[in-house]
Amino acid sequence: MDFEHSPRSKELQSLLERFMDECIYPNERTYLEQVEAQTDPHGSPPIMEELKAEARRRGLWNLFLPDERYGAGLTNLDYAPLAEIMGRSFLAPEATNCSAPDTGNMEVLAEFGTEEQKEQWLLPLLEGRIRSCFAMTEPDVASSDPTNLKSEIVRDGDELVVTGRKWWTTGAADPRCRVCLFLGLSDPEADRYLQHSLVLIPMDAPGVNIVRTLPVFGYDKGHSHAEIVFDAVRVPASNIVGSEGGGFLIGQARLGPGRIHHCMRAIGIAERALELMCRRAHERVAFGTPLAKQGVIRDWIAEARIRIEQARLLTLKAAWIMDAKGKEHARTEISAIKVAAAEAATWVVDRAIQVHGGAGVSDDFPLATMYAHARTLHIVDGADEVHKMVLARNELARWTPPATR
Repeated sequence: MDFEHSPRSKELQSLLERFMDECIYPNERTYLEQVEAQTDPHGSPPIMEELKAEARRRGLWNLFLPDERYGAGLTNLDYAPLAEIMGRSFLAPEATNCSAPDTGNMEVLAEFGTEEQKEQWLLPLLEGRIRSCFAMTEPDVASSDPTNLKSEIVRDGDELVVTGRKWWTTGAADPRCRVCLFLGLSDPEADRYLQHSLVLIPMDAPGVNIVRTLPVFGYDKGHSHAEIVFDAVRVPASNIVGSEGGGFLIGQARLGPGRIHHCMRAIGIAERALELMCRRAHERVAFGTPLAKQGVIRDWIAEARIRIEQARLLTLKAAWIMDAKGKEHARTEISAIKVAAAEAATWVVDRAIQVHGGAGVSDDFPLATMYAHARTLHIVDGADEVHKMVLARNELARWTPPATR
């Protein structure tokens, strides 16, 4: 197992770190101020369009796509340190066109889309001219098990009629969101894993109604999650992605790379939180002693480094297996890192907040926003408990007594 990054990856790491220092970190406050001043809180502030243009000029664009026809052609192992660097700021993934849910949607269209679907939706997404969303989770069922989904896709001649309610549909409120990848029940009588289809729905189609946005820990700016009602929405049957009944399997194929990307970025969050914690520990004095010299603070810093390195190594192992054997062979490792990376990021950010005191929960530092994101990682793309269930099932299967097999 070799975790050495290619010369191309190392070159991009250097370029990306320079971009972060020169363009991203200095404009975090500008972005938030522009969002606050906007009439539409879910629009794109001017600074984001400037950052996107600069990222493209520097060759830092669509780095996540391994398909050289559309992206940088990097392996998962080579992309890992880049995603980690981008994870240090909420601005960087979008500025480089490497942000969810667009990344997963582009991967789906690149792998399963027809030429017409690619022309209509993939190319504008690759160019950053539009955004997209992925509608899977539903308020009325436990969506951690996607086979529970009840929203309906009914064929009517050459059209599909889509009816249902979705929520936590990331980015749907953004005015640039033009297309929704909708996962719904199309054949209740089929095999459990062949009952659902994935359909492309234009966001301006009649019957698509955004009910509300859903704040996370009170944050409701930028690319908010939305609750959407689909009221007998009609689209051409040609809008099915892949095959009819293949939606569940395509969704699972989408989530694999998406999960590892989340984990890579989570490590970046943890690294920046640790950096902020160390800087604050040097700056502050309590009871006559610098925080950096107090035992409990040193223990947190040491523990943070241990947890970050453990999560990073496990993530690199998962990336290596995906590259060497295919993503279907890395399911155990992906489940493991989904739990470990979220836990590491949440733990480190929490301790960094504690070291900052009241400042840690204010908007003067990025820690509160980082905590909100890190905490959600325990839920999105499969709750911790679901991934642990998968891990336990796989381990138990290895040791099943012969008589009960």
